[in-house]
Amino acid sequence: MYYRGSAAAIIVYDITKEETLQTLKNWVKELRQHGPPNIVVAIAGNKCDLTDAREVLEKDAKDYADSIHAIFVETSAKNAININELFAEISRRIPSTAVNPPTNSKGFKLRRQPSDPKRNCC
Repeated sequence: MYYRGSAAAIIVYDITKEETLQTLKNWVKELRQHGPPNIVVAIAGNKCDLTDAREVLEKDAKDYADSIHAIFVETSAKNAININELFAEISRRIPSTAVNPPTNSKGFKLRRQPSDPKRNCC
């Protein structure tokens, strides 16, 4: 049930801890066994801003991602490195479910809110 209806999964490991890449491989195995067959998988090596503490070689992680046909990117959540690019690539790979979605769907529509100069909050 955890994966039902998922179009994509981002599985993250810490580039400064080798064991997190091994744990990631277990999550991928779980996802492949129980997730949707056409799910878009992305592998993200987080903390790319800490290159001096690196334990996982980028090449090793990329080779693994390539072997499972996953998106690969190194990111830094702290410094917002490659986060937007990761989501953009995922959105390019998710297949469209319908050209004209039904109007009675239970989803929602995103729209821009009018700006309020008095509001300084994000």
